[in-house]
Amino acid sequence: MSRKQQLLKRHRRNKRIGLLVTLLALLLAGVFVAWWLPVLLLPLLWVAHEAWFADHLFYAANEDYLYSFPDSAEVLDVTLENGRLRAADLSLQGDETLVLQVELRCGWLGRLFDPGVHIEGAERADLQVFERGVRGLRYLNLGGCAQALVDGRLSLAGRFCTVVGQPRLWVLRQADPRRRRVMVIAPHADDAELAAYGLYSQADEAWIVTLTAGEIEAEHYQDMGLSSTEAARLKGRLRAWDSLTVPRWAGVPESRCVQLGYFCLQLSAMRESPQAPIGSREADLADTRLFRQFNSLALPGDDGVPSWNNLLADLRELLRLARPEVIVMPHPVLDPHPDHVCAQQALREALAGLAWQPQLLLGYANHLHDNDRWPMGDSGAGVALPPVTDEHSLGLPLSLSLEPPVQYDKAMALGMMHDLQPRPPFKRRLRRSIQRCLAGRRGSVFGENEFFRKAVRRHELFWILD
Repeated sequence: MSRKQQLLKRHRRNKRIGLLVTLLALLLAGVFVAWWLPVLLLPLLWVAHEAWFADHLFYAANEDYLYSFPDSAEVLDVTLENGRLRAADLSLQGDETLVLQVELRCGWLGRLFDPGVHIEGAERADLQVFERGVRGLRYLNLGGCAQALVDGRLSLAGRFCTVVGQPRLWVLRQADPRRRRVMVIAPHADDAELAAYGLYSQADEAWIVTLTAGEIEAEHYQDMGLSSTEAARLKGRLRAWDSLTVPRWAGVPESRCVQLGYFCLQLSAMRESPQAPIGSREADLADTRLFRQFNSLALPGDDGVPSWNNLLADLRELLRLARPEVIVMPHPVLDPHPDHVCAQQALREALAGLAWQPQLLLGYANHLHDNDRWPMGDSGAGVALPPVTDEHSLGLPLSLSLEPPVQYDKAMALGMMHDLQPRPPFKRRLRRSIQRCLAGRRGSVFGENEFFRKAVRRHELFWILD
């Protein structure tokens, strides 16, 4: 069982215990106080739960984020005076990753509404949001603010929280990955766009390699009258098509987009038995060729056998052909999705022993173990560093700033992805309406799927891996 599954299991257990205690208290109130009291309080408690307690947050909001940057990272003394951030003798080119450690304290309003930090003085103002009830060390992303920081124009102001003490600034000077040959490893169609559209759309040369067809959970297509098998096959074909065609919107030619067609949530089973063919859970298939039919490249796995050995052979052939200088893949620690974990494991195995090795490995996280809202806040806002409450070696952060035209193009690319088009379930839409009215949260203007809010941002955040 993965760490995220363990945390979710504990969360659900605690919620069931809390529900039983609440129901018992309401029953006693109905017996000893007034019969109508439970009838009145029960819907109010449910609304309160949906507004303020429905987030999957598996750590305490008063915990410090535990980041430990290596000694090679440049730490600068900065001061915060009357909200203005000042740094002495600071020289920046503008493309550095700038991470600012701040200590936040929130009052009662910060428990009802999402607290955050306004960053003003740069060309575009920003608001980076954190957990309700925040109290501790957090890390702001100052990407795009270099000139304002050098000029002394950058200011910080808490929203429903207060910045206390003096901050610390890390300046991470890194080569621009967009000026190199980039390969993005995507476990599913849309992972490359969610994590790295801004990077690959501006790269000198880009390759997009998608490992699975993502055919499962096809209820939307069953509602059209298809059987579960037919729906899974249709969804897999559509997502396979998306993985090859949507990158064309960013100028990536068809010859550099590959769909390997392995089956969703089966990579772990493939890895356990590397020679055995592992079929689809829902599409009644043990042959990948239905989902590889749109490829323009010939690969070792074109015999259709869905095995780990075939996956490694496909990746090795692509690495030999593309010779990528930068490889972008799921982060081995931050991203807990089982297919994402196996994707980076497969890449590591495929690289072992190859003559060609990339200069840079970048990790991304489209999912987190312990916070399903990160990046918190609205579309277009900056991406603060994610919650890390355990001692882990994550690598150095690398942040790319996305100008508004790139953000709009990224939103349109996500809108072309069939898996992000269906409406969310009614319960989720109702919860969002309650949160909009009572907790001040806003959805994304680009689409109803939560990934439009989380992914269309002014930053794309990666981690430099060993």
